[in-house]
Parts: sequence; structure tokens; C-alpha cells
Amino acid sequence: MNLTLKNFQMKAIAELNAACRQSKKEIVLKSCTGSGKTIILTHFIDRFIKENPKICFVWFTPGKGNLEDQSKAKMDLYIPQAQTKLLSDVLTSGFEENDIAFINWEMVTNKKNNAIQDSEHQNLMDRIRAAQLDGLRFIVIVDEQHFNNTYKANEIINLFKADKIIRASATPLNYGNAFMIDIDEEDVIAEGLIKKAIYINEGIPQNTEIENEEKYLLELALEKYNRLVEEYRKVNSKVNPLIVVQIPNKSEEKQAKIEEILEEKGITYLNKRLAVWLSDQKENLEDIDKLDAEPMVIIIKQAVALGWDCPRAQILVKMRDNMSETFEIQTIGRIRRMPEANHYDNQLLDYCYIYTLDKAFIEYAKKESGAHEVKKVFIKPEHKGFRLTKELKSVNYFENDPVILLKTAHAFFTKKYELTTGVKANRTAFAVRGKYKFDENILYDSQQGTMIVTDNQEHVHELALSRKLSTHSDGRLFHHCVGEIADAAGVKYDSMVIILRRLFDEGVKYSNKLLSLPTKHLYAFVINNKALLKADFNESSHSGIQGVISTTQKNTAEFAFPQECTIQYAPNSYKECKHNVYDGYLLSRAGKSEVELEFEKWCEKNSDWFYKNGDKGNEYFSILYTNDYGKQKLFYPDYILSINNELWIIETKGGENRSGSNANIDEFSEKKFNALKEYIAKYGMKGGFIVLDESGIDKELYITTTMFHKFSDDRSEYTLLEDYFD
Repeated sequence: MNLTLKNFQMKAIAELNAACRQSKKEIVLKSCTGSGKTIILTHFIDRFIKENPKICFVWFTPGKGNLEDQSKAKMDLYIPQAQTKLLSDVLTSGFEENDIAFINWEMVTNKKNNAIQDSEHQNLMDRIRAAQLDGLRFIVIVDEQHFNNTYKANEIINLFKADKIIRASATPLNYGNAFMIDIDEEDVIAEGLIKKAIYINEGIPQNTEIENEEKYLLELALEKYNRLVEEYRKVNSKVNPLIVVQIPNKSEEKQAKIEEILEEKGITYLNKRLAVWLSDQKENLEDIDKLDAEPMVIIIKQAVALGWDCPRAQILVKMRDNMSETFEIQTIGRIRRMPEANHYDNQLLDYCYIYTLDKAFIEYAKKESGAHEVKKVFIKPEHKGFRLTKELKSVNYFENDPVILLKTAHAFFTKKYELTTGVKANRTAFAVRGKYKFDENILYDSQQGTMIVTDNQEHVHELALSRKLSTHSDGRLFHHCVGEIADAAGVKYDSMVIILRRLFDEGVKYSNKLLSLPTKHLYAFVINNKALLKADFNESSHSGIQGVISTTQKNTAEFAFPQECTIQYAPNSYKECKHNVYDGYLLSRAGKSEVELEFEKWCEKNSDWFYKNGDKGNEYFSILYTNDYGKQKLFYPDYILSINNELWIIETKGGENRSGSNANIDEFSEKKFNALKEYIAKYGMKGGFIVLDESGIDKELYITTTMFHKFSDDRSEYTLLEDYFD
């Protein structure tokens, strides 16, 4: 195939060649969707093989589909003389000089996949060893690196003992010590390969009342589609722009609504104007990537299909999931490609369009990123067998007393928002002092505007929308919100329904009513103010409530260091730790408190090894304690470490800041300390709390192993850390 490379692509190929000549083993290629990552990698491989003997490339692809076949086919197209193979070919004939082997991760990491049985897996390792004995050297390419960045995948990569590992992705998990190649998005736009900018919710007036979210957004998208078709014909292009409708996972009901709306518009599977790509349903996908293909709408789910490459996609309709704020955002890149790899000097055609009421999705689309990078690290082999006993909560259910919660919530709201006995005045107080929203409709806080990618500027403003509420169809959403508020308050769902109705429902008699809302307005009040209600009821639940059920029983489970973890680091300020249990763990200020940073510096100099524990989650080490009301809580000590072959458990706390005041804000520190003492006594270990004193000229770490006091009040139990282990 006679392909003319773009300037930025030739530059990236040259940088890859240079990266393979420098000392760093890891190479990260950050390349935005639409930049021609596969073109860059295939031409780099062709050049490198011609210049270097005894080389084999292994190209790993993600997904359950046939992405290895697709990648191989592209290389065969771009570089016809390339010596390409699939896994089956490798297992049959082994590796040979100049091979490029394409392997799907699912074939080598998924235990449920029968493509490689144990005997065949051994055969793969035999083929790798044979190649190495024959003097062949490997370079591994990990395509879409962020999808299979796992411990198991890392083990497979290590088998090859590769000279270099090239990890390619539009959104890579950066490796702190890697050689970075970052393709400038502006260069890709300048070459006409991707859209100039993204329009968000174009044409939606402020304070629009929406009766049907799906119908409203689809009609906007179809109107935009018709205008795009007209413009394409004006520039003598046959492109049929594609609308991508992204629905939440497990949302068959929403899919049916969308199909019904589209059918009313004459868009169906039968007339091939509608396509679908789901794990269990695929229709009208043949040749969908052709510029003039028949489908004008395709339905996909949040977990967007990997390998789907359709440059004519130009409009994204992202449907909200009211039950969850979790979503995937890989679809944005799918609508940014230019269908004919050039701009038309037509603002309508050179832009792409997103229609959604999902504000969180828009925030991601705007690419609001901080200064920190992330890196995945893997456990060192010598620490795989480490085991401890962790404590867990009893299976007995603990519920705050709902009768007392009703009284304390009433007192809490009254004090916080300065309420009176007048429900009308209270409504104003809730709105003004608490920012509570009162409306009979469901309110949406969305956004609207344009993101001009080249200038990295955002011209986006808030967009207020609403939808009529139905106590019937929105009942599930209302009950879901009540359930979340109940969890935050520590009571059962049924109890929270009673509390909400007594405090706010006009149809339920209660002498201390705060508001008097009709049923429909109550539904809207709870749905629109879920986050505020969760926070307020959670805070009020700590106001002297006694538990109905309390237990001192402890459950236990085995703890092992997680095989992998993702860490934050500041790209311009970090240092690799040699004594951490993870290979490649970085000492960096990002995501850490001052005391944690100083203690990790100390550990790197003085410990045999150390492990930074997580803040919450079943995979982390936990110790049980009880709060003032007898409720079981889990405490996750910050560090597990070995000092002179003795096992220590350490919690870090704020000590005294520069102003001389207390820097510890944890009200349960003493209870956690006592729980730690009880644990280490039971299991024959050592432990303590470490605080940081910042009041002097130098920052100094202190440790207490006997009793916990606020460091700013009483230092008698604390010893300078350096002196303690001297």
C-alpha cells in the first residue's frame, strides 16, 4: 500500500528508533485516537528489522474479539513483505528472525479461555526459550496498554526477557522511569486527521423542560445529522455521518426506548439504517466503516467495543444512568477522526458533537486533568508469599436507632439552617442557607459550549435543564436515592422512608415537621437533593445516636500484598524506591501527606522493606475498632514494614504544624491506637503511631508505641524516630 506518512508520524518513528538505542527498557507512546498509532508502529517495526539482526517483535492486543487478526491485517496491508504471525503459527513453528507475532491477551491470560491449554502454554514458553537459545532478541509492543496492565499480563511479558517494551495508548498509565514519546495533539489536528473541536449540547436553550430525555437528545442528534449530510454533499463527499448512541450497561429497557423512538423516525434494523454492537447482539455491522455505509445510527454500551474503528462517526449521544455515576469514556475518541483524513475548511464538518445530560461525562470530555501521573507497579517475587491475619466486621447488622435519628436529624437541620416552626420560612432557609433545590420536576445540571482542542481552551458554561417527574416511572429512582441516604445515615431503608416522610411529607402527621411537601414534590426534593441529604443525615447520625445492635465479635481473613497497585507521582519530582515491596514504586509527594512522604524517605534508608496500605477496600489490611456508639469500624494502618527482621505496623498522623497547633484531625485516633496495640499483642508483632513535628527548623518524625496523646498537648510518650531505632 502506497501510504504517505504525515510529518508527526515520521517524527514518532524516528523517536521510537532513538528510544530503542537508549538505556531505558520501558518506552511509552502516547498517541491520541485518530493519529494513526498502528501506522506509526508498523512502519517503525519495518525500519527497525531492516537495520537490526536477530530481532522478533511480539505485539499484544486487548479484547475478546479478533483484534490480533485486525492488527496483523493492517500490517500486511501497510507492509506487504512483513513476516507476520498469529499465536497458532508460533505454537506450530516457533519464532524466527524478523517475525512479528500478534497475540491477543485473552489467549494467554484468561483461565476460562481454552485457546491455550496448560500443555500448549508450556509449548509457548518452550518456543520463547528456543528463540532465546537461538540468539533471537524480543521487542514487545503492548497495544492499548491501559486495558491489560495487570500482574498476570506483566508475568507473560517477563517471559520474553525483552530488550524493549513499547506501551502504546491514547491514555497510557505512565511509567515513571520510561522513555516518553508524546505525539502532540495539535500536530495531529494540523495534519487534518482529527476534528478541530468538540461541540457540547449545541442548540439547547437554558432552562429547557424536557419530557423525554432519550427522545429529546436523539432528535437533536438527528437534526445535526441532516445538516451534516447537506454539507457533505456541498463539498462533493459521499460520507454518511454516523450517530453513536452510548447507553449504560445492563439497560435493556433504555435500549428498547431508543429503538422505539428511532423506529418512529424510520430508522430500524430492518431497513439497515440502525446498527447495534453489544456483546450479545450485533446487527448491520458489515462494512459499517465504509464512508457511505447505510447505518446512520449505532447503539453501543458503556464498555465500548475495542477495535471499533469508524472514521465517519461524528455525533455522540451519551445517555445518563441515573443509578450510577460510573461510566467509561473511550467513545469520545471514536467521533474525533476525520472521515477522509483531511479538514474541509467547513466548521460544521470539521467539528464533532456530543449531546448528553451527564455532567460528569462532560467534565471528562473537557480533559480536566491535574499535574499528577499514575503508574501501575507489581509485587516483587520475594514478597508474594507474605501473609497476615486481617480483621473484618461482624456479619451482624448494626443499625442506628431510627427513633433517635429522627430527633437528632430534626435538631441538626434546625440548628444548621436556622429553621423555625413555620414550614414556609423553613423552605426559604433550606434554599438560601443550604442550597437545597425545590421544584416539581427533576433538575439536571449539564453544560454547553465548545472545546477548542488546538488552543486547549474551554468555552463551556453551565446548562440548567429539567424533566417532568412521574411518581410512577420515577419511583425506582426515588427509592434508589432513599436507599443511598439510608446507607449514609446508618439505618435501614424502611426506617429512612418513615423519617423522610415525617420530616418533609405533608401527608404524614408529625408534630415537628420541617417542610410540608406534596408527594410529587417530595419525590423531586429527594432526587434533586440526594447528595445534600446524604451529607446532612450522615453528619446528624454522629450526634449521640446509640446502636440498636452492637457486637464485639470479630471476623478474620487472610491478607496478602495485592499483586499490583496503581500509584500517583509528580512527573517532575520522584525517586524510585529500592525497599518497597513493589517493583518500580516511586517516592513522590503526589497523593501523600507530609508525614507519609517523610516516613517513606526514612523507610527507604532504614527498613528491610515496606508496604503502603490502601485507605479502604477488601484487598487491603484492616484492624477492627468500635466508635463511641459501639458501631464496628475498620481501620487501615498506613504501613507494614520489616525493620531488622522484625515486623511492624505503623499508622501516621499529623503532629504539630508550624503555628504550633495540632495537625491531627482524626477524632478516633486513640481508639485506633488501642486496637492496634491489641492486635500486635495478639499476633506477636510491633507497632505504633508516627507523627511529624513541623514546628521547628527541621521536620522531625516521632513515634509512640505505648499510649496515644495529641502531640501538641503531650510529648511525654513520643520518642524521636531516629533515636528509637538507634
